[in-house]
Amino acid sequence: MMQLRSLLFVAYLYGMMALMGTVFVVGLVLPRRFIMWGIKTYAGALRWGMRVIAGMETEIRGLEHLPDGPFLYAGKHQCMFDIFVPFLVTPDPAIIMKRELLWYPFLGWYAMKSAMIAIDRAGTTKTLRRMVSAAKDRAAEGRQIVIFPEGTRKAPGDAPQYHGAGVVALYKALDVPVVPVATNAGLCWPAHGMLRRPGRIIYQILPPIEPGLDRKEMMKRLESEMETAVDALHQEGLAVQGRTQPRQDLQSI
Repeated sequence: MMQLRSLLFVAYLYGMMALMGTVFVVGLVLPRRFIMWGIKTYAGALRWGMRVIAGMETEIRGLEHLPDGPFLYAGKHQCMFDIFVPFLVTPDPAIIMKRELLWYPFLGWYAMKSAMIAIDRAGTTKTLRRMVSAAKDRAAEGRQIVIFPEGTRKAPGDAPQYHGAGVVALYKALDVPVVPVATNAGLCWPAHGMLRRPGRIIYQILPPIEPGLDRKEMMKRLESEMETAVDALHQEGLAVQGRTQPRQDLQSI
């Protein structure tokens, strides 16, 4: 049954993406806010499908910790849904994303129209300067800058691998708070494969890290506070699923 529900959900995921991508294509010639509304609508529809089709409940905690105006949203990255959560909790996010995603139909078009920040992950110092410059422009518009400090999706239980260059450069240049966002999403929606396991996905928005700290102190706090919260969320999520280990009875289809 879990395999069947997983297949149905994946069909829904991409079917809705194609449908809504077609419906909102007119937004490519309209003001940016129309496209942002379309992405938020898709994020809500995706959240509904996760619950109804695949049995993945979602809970967002700590909304009271979100500052007003621009800030740096630093998220734990375990599944595709992570990139849509900022559209549900922040007014105008600008996501730092892989440049190659711009070549994808719909996804790339909407990313360009909504002024996301596309970078070459294997880039040089020049790439870092361009990212910071673009982030300054978005922050000056009052937008929230979204970055995943580990750079790629990680499975629950994997050792953390934080890449400090990008988040530190943004923290110093923007002079805004860093808001860590922990999750246990990978327990239900693995980083790879099509299996979706019923359970409770939690996003925990942690208290902001204030601007102006030393680089090492900021990164130490970010990793420590994030990983402490992630470990607790993993245990909570495993208990809901009746498991004791993240990889216990893991199947792929």
